[in-house]
Order: sequence, then structure tokens, then C-alpha cells
Amino acid sequence: MTRKMKTRFAGMASLCLVAGVPGGASATEGYFAMAYGTAQRGVAGAGIAYSQDAMSAAINPASVATVGRELTLGTEIFSPRREFTVSGGAPGLLPDGTTKSGRDWFIVPNAAFNMPLANGAVVNFAAYGNGGMNTAYRDVPNANCGPASGVFCGGTAGVDLTQLFLSVGYAQKTGAFSWGVAPTVAVQRFSAKGLAPFGALSVDPANLSDRGHDMSYGIGLRAGFQYEINPQLTIGVSGQTKFKMSKFKKYAGLFENGGEFDIPATLGVGLAFKPRSDITLMLDYQRIFYSNVPAVANSTTATSPFGSKGGSGFGWDDVDVVRIGAEWQQSPDMTWRAGYAHATNPVGPEDVTFNVLAPGIVKHHLSFGGTKRLNDRDKLDFSLAYVVPQTVSGPEMTPGGPTGNTVKLRMEQFSVSVGWTRKF
Repeated sequence: MTRKMKTRFAGMASLCLVAGVPGGASATEGYFAMAYGTAQRGVAGAGIAYSQDAMSAAINPASVATVGRELTLGTEIFSPRREFTVSGGAPGLLPDGTTKSGRDWFIVPNAAFNMPLANGAVVNFAAYGNGGMNTAYRDVPNANCGPASGVFCGGTAGVDLTQLFLSVGYAQKTGAFSWGVAPTVAVQRFSAKGLAPFGALSVDPANLSDRGHDMSYGIGLRAGFQYEINPQLTIGVSGQTKFKMSKFKKYAGLFENGGEFDIPATLGVGLAFKPRSDITLMLDYQRIFYSNVPAVANSTTATSPFGSKGGSGFGWDDVDVVRIGAEWQQSPDMTWRAGYAHATNPVGPEDVTFNVLAPGIVKHHLSFGGTKRLNDRDKLDFSLAYVVPQTVSGPEMTPGGPTGNTVKLRMEQFSVSVGWTRKF
């Protein structure tokens, strides 16, 4: 990598870190983002078999093989609305009635640069993030706590997970076949508050809660290909390996096996069909393998203590996502997009109690957007996304068993994105 290339990559990484990628949350499938760039969000994250801009590498590293020299910058203003309601009137753990999480607004930047090489291949630099495990509950009154207060009788409560990805990709097209690989560095930041009352259920209660932010690092590989079956139809496949991350030492008493919190693998396949030259239709399927990360997948009612090997987690299942997108180039200067994504809910009724901390339960994503060409070099992208309110109800569970109460989780999301792309 040349000094100039290193400088550009470091600049993009610094921009995203200073801005706080991803700011704690983004329109989500579990805690994976629906999409990572403005144009992608316009089609609900579809595009495994389609190339839009330099940020397409975040969906499929092969997508940027034909993009050319290009810089893409974007920002999403994201608002998740999280709450839970407890009904039944029996003594339990959580406060009765409806409790809403604070921190409803986040800024989520992204950046990518595509650089062609002399051999016809390209190198792509990208910075983007995940983050849907975020809640912030006030120190609310709780009749179950005696003289104490708070959602879990530990005062202000909540968690904050941020994941930043920095990738350097290589992509090339030969005939009808494009392929790409992207070694990727991942950086995680996490904090938890208000969980101290669970200390008796942890192997390391001193490192369970209220330890401030902790950092975790790891590396993984993203790869994919696209094949043009004919001028109208392209197929694409993409995926990422599981990221083996360093442990959150400050939360060795919360996460399984002394603070392990790896990033799950994904696999997806997509089709892009052009019924005519100005219209592209996209269909993607993706699976996110949360079940291979014990800290996320282990049951919230596991018999092993928090922080132990096989200890309690969030009880999340794998998530399957189907995305449908449409892009219409109305004129050389104006393109319109729309999309829909359906994600399965990772949280079952048996795990709702602990998931008031991480209610990543949304299913239905609707999106709309477009691109306005400003001149021969510059484009302005925009998109709107709405995630339909989703609820999941189940029995309130405590270390002593079910209380007879019902806990209902609720999540709703809104986002507005703008982006700028320059061709060189």
C-alpha cells in the first residue's frame, strides 16, 4: 500500500471514529445495519448482485470491480424508539407499566474510496458500522426494589454496543465474472449500567456493570462474486467470516467465557434483473449466524452464571433477511429508489425479560430514496427509511422462575440519510 493510499484510508477511519460510527445504533436486523450507505438504504439494503457506488463493497466486495475511481461520504440521522411494558400486577423484577428508553437520536457516518489499478482491478477502502444493542433507561421508581430503584434495581440502566469496520478490498472483473475480497479490521466499544444487582449470578461481579466503556479488536474476511448470466440478469453471492474478537475485560462477569463477544458470520445471495435499460429490480437473501456467538445466543435463563463458559446470554436466534429493491433512472440526472426488507425476529418470548436491554426485534423495513446528479463529477444521494413497530411478549423471568407477569417489548425506527459521491 502506497503512502498516499494509507493517508486516504487513515483519513476516512479518523472521520468515522470522530463522528462515532455508528453512534450506538442503525436501522437494524438484530444489531446488524439494514444498509451501510445512502444509496443502499434507498433499496432497503439490497444489492448483492448490483453495483451502485464505492460503498457497495460493504454489501459485496465484488460490487466495486466496475465502479471506477470514486469517493463516497454519507451520514444517517437515525431514531430508534424502544420501550417495554409489564402487566400482571404480581411481584417481580421489572417496574409495572410502560418504561421508555432515552437516547432517541444518533448520527451514523460512512465513507468509502475506490481506486483503479493498472491491471484493471480496483482497491477499495471502506469504513462503516453496526450497532443495535443500545438502551438508556432512567433511574425509574420500581416497587420491586425496596429502597432501591431502576429497571433492574440498580439505578440508571442500559447497554451501548458500537462496531466499526475498516476494510481494504481488492476486486476485479474478467468477462462476465467479478470477484472481490476484503480483509477487515473490527473495533468494538461496549458499556453496561444498572446490572449490579445481578452480581450474585456472576462469576466476576466486579466486572459485570458500571465499568465505563471497554474496547475489543479483531479481524475477519469479507468476500463475494457476481456473475452476469446475460445482459438482463446478474447473480451475486457474498459473506463474511466470524470475527474472533479480543475479550471485553471490564465485562468479564457479564459476557460468556470471561468477556467474549465475537461478531457472527453472514452469508447472502442476490439477483439483479433489468427488465429494461432504465429499471433494475433486486432480490436478496441473507442469513446472520447469531447462534454461533454464545454471548448473544445462549439462553437468558441458562443455569451457568454470567461470565462463565456456557453462561447466560441474550437468547438470540439466527436472523434471515429478505430484501426487495427497485431503482429507476428517470433521466441522466435523476434516479429514484424504493425497497422493502423483512427480517426474522431473533428474540423469543422466553427471553424478553433480559432483552429489555437489547430489543433488536424489528421485522419490516420500508425505504425510499434517490440520486440527483449535480454535474459530471458530483452526485447527491438521499434516502428515508421507516421500520414498522414490532412487539414481542413473554413471561417475566427471574432467577426464581416466572412471576406470572407479562413483558412486552416494542421497537420502532426512523432514519434520514444524505450522501455525496465524487467521480475522479
